[in-house]
Amino acid sequence: MTRRWLPYPILSALLLLIWLLLNQSIAPGTLLLGALLGIALAKVFGLLRPPKARVRNYPLLGLLFLRVVLDIVRSNIAVARLVLRRDSRTHSGFVAVPLALTDRYGLAVLACIITSTPGTIWVSYDPSANVLLIHVLDLVDEAAWIDTIKRRYERPLLEIFQ
Repeated sequence: MTRRWLPYPILSALLLLIWLLLNQSIAPGTLLLGALLGIALAKVFGLLRPPKARVRNYPLLGLLFLRVVLDIVRSNIAVARLVLRRDSRTHSGFVAVPLALTDRYGLAVLACIITSTPGTIWVSYDPSANVLLIHVLDLVDEAAWIDTIKRRYERPLLEIFQ
């Protein structure tokens, strides 16, 4: 019976917590509305029936996470230098990266990695050609960017998800 009313209790609780944090109140009306929203949105999520992600290599996932954190720190420093020196020689541009990765969860993680790394952003993905288009703030060598994304991120993601 509880499973029918509360199919995803953890998701409902997290949604309620987020609602309370956003409203900065624990008034009875806020609690009630948050609980109703948490239950309703969790039920809608259940209707979507997303397929489960199959992670095949958890240790590699941990190593990839550490690599991404270090790359984000390094990119923050590089972008700060670019901004502070106000150099007009900086040339931004687009890079088309051919991918072997086709798993939707792997692509989602790759999108998060590229977008959260300062100086780069995921622009588009063409699933028919399996080509990713990114924008790079300081584009010096297009081939180096393609190699970096394929070697540092795509290769581990292929081992983790495909």
